[in-house]
Amino acid sequence: MVEGLRERKKQRTRQALIEAALRLFEEKGFEETTLAEIAEQADVSTRTFFSYFASKEDVVFYDTTARLEAAISAMESRRPDETVTGVLLRIIEESFEQATSYQDLTPADAALRMRLILTEPALQARALLLLFDSQLRLAKGLRDAFPGLTLADAAAAVGALIGAIKLTVMATLDDEQTLEDILATAHRAAEVAISGLRTLG
Repeated sequence: MVEGLRERKKQRTRQALIEAALRLFEEKGFEETTLAEIAEQADVSTRTFFSYFASKEDVVFYDTTARLEAAISAMESRRPDETVTGVLLRIIEESFEQATSYQDLTPADAALRMRLILTEPALQARALLLLFDSQLRLAKGLRDAFPGLTLADAAAAVGALIGAIKLTVMATLDDEQTLEDILATAHRAAEVAISGLRTLG
């Protein structure tokens, strides 16, 4: 019982820090916002902030590891009759479904986070590092899930899919788009990429 209460309190604090950070990033700008300001907005100490996040960037990318692990798990649990493109499409669908479940962020905050990642130089740099690591792990996971697939083909498939989504969203992004608009664009890009990957199965 006590453990449950403690865990819920930690989750509320983490959520408060994420929401406070996004509000300040929107109002002041990412670079101009300090860690102390985020902590103050969330009504916690700077020391408490560091108990949850190592940096401002970590707040924005708070769910990256969990989403990657979910994708790897989906590959590992593929059905015997599931194709390469079938697995990739399922992973994308599940990722989009999670994004629209609003478990952590409101639709407006989720769209704001997406815009920040795609437009703030510091976040773009961090996103590239995370993207490289994620794509490599996904490629290896896909190769392991399909023993007949070479690592080169797996990497090409993952890179084509994620690259198509990222570039399409960046090319069409504007301040008026809702999260649903962004995800619809991403979904269309995924469909186009998947259609070109069907030679892999």
